[in-house]
Order: sequence, then C-alpha cells, then structure tokens
Amino acid sequence: MTTNAVAYPLVANNLPVPSALGSLEAYIGAVHQIPVLSVEDEQALARRFRDDEDLDAARELVHSHLRFVVHVARGYNGYGLPLGDLIQEGNIGLMKAVKRFDPDVGVRLVSFAVHWIRAEMHEFILKNWRIVKVATTKAQRKLFFNLRKSKTRLGWLNAEEVRAVAADLNVSEREVLEMESRLSGRDIGFDAPSDEDDDHAPPSPAAYLMARDEDPAQAYERNDSETDQLELLRAGLAKLDARSRDIIARRWLDDDSKVTLQELADEYGVSAERIRQVEANALKKMKALFAA
Repeated sequence: MTTNAVAYPLVANNLPVPSALGSLEAYIGAVHQIPVLSVEDEQALARRFRDDEDLDAARELVHSHLRFVVHVARGYNGYGLPLGDLIQEGNIGLMKAVKRFDPDVGVRLVSFAVHWIRAEMHEFILKNWRIVKVATTKAQRKLFFNLRKSKTRLGWLNAEEVRAVAADLNVSEREVLEMESRLSGRDIGFDAPSDEDDDHAPPSPAAYLMARDEDPAQAYERNDSETDQLELLRAGLAKLDARSRDIIARRWLDDDSKVTLQELADEYGVSAERIRQVEANALKKMKALFAA
C-alpha cells in the first residue's frame, strides 16, 4: 500500500497529465487542469468506445473524470488511510464504470460512475482500516459508513440516538451498539512486547487469552490412541461367540435403543440372570484384552 505517491494511468498525448510518478499534490493539480467534457463530447466518446472499442475514447472519458475521483476520495479522509491509495482505488472504479457506461440511457457519466468509484473505495477501506475486518454483512457495511455521520455528538451514543440510528438505517439496535464498539476499538499486537520499565503497562493478549484448540502433538496422540482402542474393541468382539457378541453390541454399543436384560432373556429363552452372566463373562474377556 503506497503512502506518498499515486500511479498515473496511461494518458493521451494531448492531455496535461504527468507522464511519470510524482507527488500527490502534483497529480491533483494536473487532473484539475484536464477540461470537463460537454454532454455532446461525452456522448460521442462513449459511443466510439462502445461501438468501435476505441481505447483512446475510453482513456479520454477516464481522464476527464479523474478530478471527481479526487473529490470523492477526500470525503474519506477521516478513516486514516492514505489519500493516494483511495484515489487509486477510485480510479479503478471509474474505469469499470466507463466500461459499462451506456450513453443511450440519458445520464451523465459522473452520475453513473459515482457508484463504482465509491464501491472500490469502500472495499479498500474495509480491508485496510483494521487488521481484523470490521464489517462483512450488508447491514454491517451500511452501518460502518453511516454510523459516524449519524452521530450527533462525540462519545458513545445514548439510548435515544441508538434507536434513531437503527430506525434510519433499518437495522437492529443490537447491531448499532456492536458496530459502535468495533469502531471504538483499536488494533493491538497479540504478543506485543510490554515495556519492562513500566510496571503499569497492560499485558499483551497472549498473556491472558486461552487457546481453545489442542496442541497438535496432543491431538495426534489422542487420535492415535482412539484408533488403537477401536482396533482392540473389534478384535475383542471377534473372539466372542455369536450370542455374547450380540448381547455386548446391543447392551453397550447401540446408542439408539439399548435393550434390557429381560428383553434379551425373552428373545433367547433364558433367564435375565443368565443374560447378565453371559454379559459379565464377555466383558471380562474384553477387559483382559485391553489390559494386555
């Protein structure tokens, strides 16, 4: 991301735009020297580009509106991002607008292009305003760019202002409060070193945030152990006779419908006590296999 220079687009020979990189002030001064097109000239150039794919016509349409991109970019100075970068993003939006502009609709290019210019700037701001993206949904994006303008005083919004903003932007009050909290926060390094000479310096998040995930080595060890136990279980079941295997499976391995001793006794035509004995003997054999 550049901070002190703007990349100039390719220009036609008759346009007074610098041919190399220069200061931002020089660029702004140069684009304000480019004449504004009349309605007739704009229509003619747009038709040349649309019908004949005349790139010189498209280039002239872009250059004649570069001053408008600068004007729009200045409206986003309060976000703390370099003006030059905003201008570059806006120029991309302008070129997209020129590509899609239909001169037969009956509107000026500047009215059509403002949407594309702002869209590119908005996307750039959302990606670079903070390390963590503060707005992802459509409602959050709308809140992000309108909340500041909706505030009537400095500081946190009161309950009445929150209700007014929510009604004006057609979002919930909870979303307004959440976005205000995000806007008021700041980025800090996760493991930023603290000032050893300052006993009152706040600790970095690495000192107090807990990792919810397992250590990779522990996770691998646990998964490997579970695999071994599953293999032992299969081996143990395979060594049982058919009746014992069925009783163990239906009494201990079937999560959906665990049967009772009496149900199995009725099915096998023996007493419930006999089923319990068979079950106990089978479990004893399998435990011996696990302990080996």
